[in-house]
Amino acid sequence: MATLHTGTSGWAYSSWKPAFYPAKLPQKSFLNYYATRLNAVEVNYTFRHMASEKSLQNWIGETPAEFRFCLKAHQAITHIKRLKETEELVKRFLASLEPLLRAGKLGPALFQLPPNFKADPALLGEFLGGLPRGLCCAFEFRHQSWFTDAVYDTLRRHNAALCVAESEDMTVPDVCTANFCYYRLRKPEYSPAERQQIAGKMRQHMAEGRDAFVFFKHEDTPEGALYAAELLEQSRAAAEPARRASGL
Repeated sequence: MATLHTGTSGWAYSSWKPAFYPAKLPQKSFLNYYATRLNAVEVNYTFRHMASEKSLQNWIGETPAEFRFCLKAHQAITHIKRLKETEELVKRFLASLEPLLRAGKLGPALFQLPPNFKADPALLGEFLGGLPRGLCCAFEFRHQSWFTDAVYDTLRRHNAALCVAESEDMTVPDVCTANFCYYRLRKPEYSPAERQQIAGKMRQHMAEGRDAFVFFKHEDTPEGALYAAELLEQSRAAAEPARRASGL
């Protein structure tokens, strides 16, 4: 059965009290509480630093079995080397994720390319061909030249997801290129009608057998976390009749 994994791109925000976190909750308990209301988080920390095994083991211990961590690839891979001659860097990055993989809590890795990186489908195909088979990954392109059939076909050949990143500046075409989908919803505010539209889109993905990973914008205000919690609650409520009918 396909699953919705949703959350925000971080959790360590005291300013989310009391709308999301209880007013007296200590910061050391934030992740544990976050995981009672949401079932995934996108980690931006790994864009600049390799995650330590101690940190990962702490995260694993503070979250339930179904929780997923989606880590952003290190900037040395995407911004400095720009996908060229990255074998050792990729090996180090993936090795740092091993604790999450062993615990069954590793979601897709996110490769976010810089805005001035223009499309190069051949380079993308070469890079994808060097990744371990079975690694789930998503690519966030921030130059319009990437949104072509040649790029989508390259992603499909390697079962890599086009990251549908929505912001006030740019909207990525909503094209599915993998057996899962990956969304970064970065607008600071979504109306009730827009949130219903998002929920309907995720139900469609799951009905077609695709897991959905959806991350709202993290900021000092708690709206993103609250939107994600609402989306997850709606998804679980919609799935309940089917679960009852199947006797699960």
